[in-house]
Amino acid sequence: MIAVRHLPRCYSTTFRLLHASSGLMKLKIYTKTGDKGKSSLFTGERRPKDDTIFEALGANDELNSAIGLAREYCLQAGHNYVEKLEQIQCRLLDIGSNIATPRAKADEDKLVRTEFSSSNVQQLELWIDELDDQLPPLKNFILPSGGLLSSALHLARSICRRAERRVVPLAREGGVDPEVAKYLNRLSDFLFTAARYSAMKEGRSEAIYKKSDY
Repeated sequence: MIAVRHLPRCYSTTFRLLHASSGLMKLKIYTKTGDKGKSSLFTGERRPKDDTIFEALGANDELNSAIGLAREYCLQAGHNYVEKLEQIQCRLLDIGSNIATPRAKADEDKLVRTEFSSSNVQQLELWIDELDDQLPPLKNFILPSGGLLSSALHLARSICRRAERRVVPLAREGGVDPEVAKYLNRLSDFLFTAARYSAMKEGRSEAIYKKSDY
């Protein structure tokens, strides 16, 4: 398990809870170590909370929360891809670990423990094809719509695009594994496809873009 004290707050809380649930020890949610506006990376390096790494981590965490909300709607609707959304949430935690471990500054052990595999990208592509094969051709620009679940997935998609924009500069500088940026790029495609699939399964119409008459 990744050392809790080296994870940014949005991830340290999760890992603290996981650690406590294992029966090893009970850890406090708050640490007070970030009261002066800095937080630690997995490497132990402390940086300001408005650093580009924490911007990327925050966007990634927000994306995970948005997918969690969509997952709840998915459960209520009885759709068959709840497990896919759960797996994606787990992979986003893996992405957070990768972001929190700058590749040029981490030792070999931490690099190996936080490596993000290309197989994750390939899995998303398979899921996209699986859903897209069941959808009618897209002939118009559509607006985020199609019911609560579909709209929640569209919201997650737009947040995913922002997370990708935060990660791209890190990937360009070699700060994260290249597969991290690729995964986020594919994930937005998956969320778009899943939104359309949900609307179709629920018999909900998608709002179509119409040019202004003005």
